[in-house]
Amino acid sequence: MNSPIMIACAHGTSSTQGAAEVNALRAAIAGLRPGLDVREAYVDVQQPDLVDVVAGLPEGEAAVVVPLLLSVGYHVKVDIARAVKSRPGSAAAAPLGPDPRLAALLDQRLREAGVTDNDVVVLAAAGSSNPNAAVSVEELLGQLRALRSNRIVAAYGASAQPSVPDAVAMLREELEGGAGAGESAGAVDVGGRVVIASYLLAPGFFHDQLAKAGADVVTEPLLPSPVLAEIALDRYDAAVAKAREAAAHAPAETAAQAPQTAPAEPPANAQEGGLFKVVRRFVTKYFPR
Repeated sequence: MNSPIMIACAHGTSSTQGAAEVNALRAAIAGLRPGLDVREAYVDVQQPDLVDVVAGLPEGEAAVVVPLLLSVGYHVKVDIARAVKSRPGSAAAAPLGPDPRLAALLDQRLREAGVTDNDVVVLAAAGSSNPNAAVSVEELLGQLRALRSNRIVAAYGASAQPSVPDAVAMLREELEGGAGAGESAGAVDVGGRVVIASYLLAPGFFHDQLAKAGADVVTEPLLPSPVLAEIALDRYDAAVAKAREAAAHAPAETAAQAPQTAPAEPPANAQEGGLFKVVRRFVTKYFPR
């Protein structure tokens, strides 16, 4: 049985290294799932554009768009949602984050950077005008706090507050015992450093800006790591299962909504036609049990 096509959709970047890391992620996904058709798409900067990729899918083929993004935001709620809506038989998976495995990966990056318990940490996300993105980051923040004793605050590169430079300045003032220290600074040991934990997928514009934010240390982005490919496949599988369940319930729901004053029951062979036959064929081909 053929599996739905996976459209692994990233934001897009002008960074050669960042683009290479994302392409390597797609290759890792394909390597973990031999035979799965994994396609490239972007919502900004790079080509091919997601809308064009969805429009160019083979006739009758199902597809799942997996956002290679770390939180729910405009690109997920608007760009990806519109592309999926334009193509019957397609579905959208959840973004990669939040996920406890990403928190563990951030913890690994902090350890690789030599971060100690005395340091304070800014969890730096790209940011979005969609408030749901901040909710996702806050959830990830809680998961990271469960792994580390450091004081950790979330900040954003754009479209949300506080900004990364503002968060760095606030934590530095706390370390120095300044007026902005407040009660929350009680758990911070004077002499520590301000560290930015890069909650970004790959090198690019936003990661470059982190080096200008005034911190003592900036960790590497999340890629490369096999964890991202595993999460992407989990998101794909969850979307396929959801679509299979919805398709399996479609005949029953359609029948339940039919008028009770319908004419006499049609012949048995007629019952196999129309919507029922289409749904059964779709379920059997693309979402086998």
